[in-house]
Amino acid sequence: MLATLTRIFGPRRLDLAEEVVEDALVKALELWPFQGIPENPSAWLIQVAKHRALDAIRREASLAEKLPDLTRAFPPEDAGHFADDELTMMFLCCHPALARETRIALTLKSVAGFSVREIARAFLAEEAAIAQRLVRGKRQIRDREIQFEMPIGAELLARLDSVLEVLYLFFNEGYSAHEGESLLRQDLCEEAIRLARLVAGHPTTDVPRTHALLALLLLQASRLPARVSAEGELFLMRDQDRSLWDRRLIAKGLAHLDRSATGDELSSYHLQAGIASHHAIAASYAETDWQEIGELYEQLYAMDPSPVIALNRAIALSRWKGPEAGIAALSEIERHPALAHYHLLPATLGELWSELGDTERAAAYYRAALERPCTGPERRLLQKKLGIAGPVILA
Repeated sequence: MLATLTRIFGPRRLDLAEEVVEDALVKALELWPFQGIPENPSAWLIQVAKHRALDAIRREASLAEKLPDLTRAFPPEDAGHFADDELTMMFLCCHPALARETRIALTLKSVAGFSVREIARAFLAEEAAIAQRLVRGKRQIRDREIQFEMPIGAELLARLDSVLEVLYLFFNEGYSAHEGESLLRQDLCEEAIRLARLVAGHPTTDVPRTHALLALLLLQASRLPARVSAEGELFLMRDQDRSLWDRRLIAKGLAHLDRSATGDELSSYHLQAGIASHHAIAASYAETDWQEIGELYEQLYAMDPSPVIALNRAIALSRWKGPEAGIAALSEIERHPALAHYHLLPATLGELWSELGDTERAAAYYRAALERPCTGPERRLLQKKLGIAGPVILA
């Protein structure tokens, strides 16, 4: 809805498009509990949005010429599918005139519907900073008169990396939510995969790194059925019932990984998909090829030495070379400011010290993890493990 309204009104009217969509959703929340959910909820929402938009246009004479286009864009009998508009919206938000951080935040907000808080969590940033990026991005689109149109050729490829990064963050928020009672938001994962397929299916963006990202998302999504119990409790990879893993998604992920291997390109998505593939094909946790995974993480860290990758690299090293190696690697990032509120850092240190038999130090790290934001299932697991010895790697 937002993408199509932006096409009709123009990118400079993005704020108006957002208001119309929000009005329609609020109207649904007000009426549906009492009147019941309509037979076609999507069509109902679009009709409300259309009427709100028409009212706005009538109030603003400068937009009067848009009335015929808007009416045609929202036929009353069918909500329709606006895949082209969504794809165009993604590439609009990733225009090279915008700063990298602004592109990603704007796309997560305008295409994926993320809240400011969710974007801040994905970036490990402050909410106020994200809000400022969004305001700045909309202003730049308006002032530069950036058009709502799909770029072509070299310009399309120039925006691709930002689009892929957005989809990567989008999926991650669904795969491991950062707060609330639900660890997973499967709808976000499915939407990220759907949008990634849109990008992979475009002739110009049908390139190795696009297929590498799609492979990564599919392989990660294959484990979703086994990550959380029916009661909402977290299962670590070591304890997951691998018969629940979606073999169809694994097969599709491996197929896209093969497609990503054409040419000489090696992106971080290739390496991460390679890591995910080793988990997917392992018959059990004990039979996982941790040496190969550790070596892939070494390559990934050399390419992108971010603190989160450093944390995952340390976990892989602890499985490959022992807990002492993991603790030594974590000592390099333990005081990194970007991880100051990231509960997995002290949680992992607690687990590794527990493996070494130092339960007192492990308990101190578990308590430190509980003081940081995390989901309900993760919090309950940490509370449980405070009194239990043994490894609980949150992989």
